[in-house]
Amino acid sequence: MIKAVIFDMDGLLVDSEPLWEIAKMRVFPKVGVPMTRELSAQMLGLRSDEAVLFLNDRFPWEAPSLVDVEKELLDTMADLLRQQTSALPGALSVIGALREAGIPMAIASSSPQRIIDIVLKELGIFEDMMVSHSAELESHGKPHPAVYLTTARQLGVRPEECLALEDSGNGVLAAKSAKMQCIAVPSKAAKSDKLIQIADLAISSLADFTLSMLTTSGLRA
Repeated sequence: MIKAVIFDMDGLLVDSEPLWEIAKMRVFPKVGVPMTRELSAQMLGLRSDEAVLFLNDRFPWEAPSLVDVEKELLDTMADLLRQQTSALPGALSVIGALREAGIPMAIASSSPQRIIDIVLKELGIFEDMMVSHSAELESHGKPHPAVYLTTARQLGVRPEECLALEDSGNGVLAAKSAKMQCIAVPSKAAKSDKLIQIADLAISSLADFTLSMLTTSGLRA
């Protein structure tokens, strides 16, 4: 039985992927990275430190440090979020329906906790989440299942009793590796990702989500 719903955040609840792209375009060219949309798409679902390391492996720079580059990236993103944060279609209605049904909710995101907190407060859903957990606190980010396993443990629910909602292939793989049920709501950049296919169900928008999906065939009743 599904006893809790765990949301990814970026690209699922909030239209933050374009903002992350803007932040990357502002920060990484300063260290010589020829930043493109295609390159940005390859980093979907990665933690910010993993994204910086990913680019440094391909386009090495000596200074500033990776830590300093990540800090500038996060500072830029935080400013952008405070200026323009908007929920994706269906996000707030899904959270409202789950709230009314008394189903515990949580966030399991690759974003740092400071970014998670800004988004939840800007959207007015901070109090709806029993747990908000960042993969920055784990030894590995998505597609490793650690962030989902820890979130389930903090909820007091077995992973098999959780439904994860994800927009990226890396996120879907993380949820399924944690032995959770998973509904994919693929972002534009992730629609061609073959990992999306391992989700138990795929929908085009959270606006298509219904509570009946918690017990439909393909998801454990």
